[in-house]
Amino acid sequence: MVSFSEHPAVLRCTGDEDRSTQSLRRQALSRALHAEGPLVVDLNELAFADPSLMVDLAMVSRRVRHAGGIVHIHGAQPQILRLIELVGLHRLPGVVVEPAAPLPA
Repeated sequence: MVSFSEHPAVLRCTGDEDRSTQSLRRQALSRALHAEGPLVVDLNELAFADPSLMVDLAMVSRRVRHAGGIVHIHGAQPQILRLIELVGLHRLPGVVVEPAAPLPA
């Protein structure tokens, strides 16, 4: 599930996101396009994603950057971080990726 809250601007992705859930995230992504200032993408509770989510996040990141903002992606679990790197989302201008903090031993 993808949700958006405005103050502060946070796009939260939870559970499993793939092509079959793509239409369900459109409203939250559309609202995030109009975020003013930095946009935080919270992936702490995202267990699984496919490239369709990363493409959607890249599109949002591009629009936010063109409006003068920056996107902070944080909380990506190792498998999600690998997907971010495979797709190249971390290399886009205006995108900062911070992986999830490791669990205490």
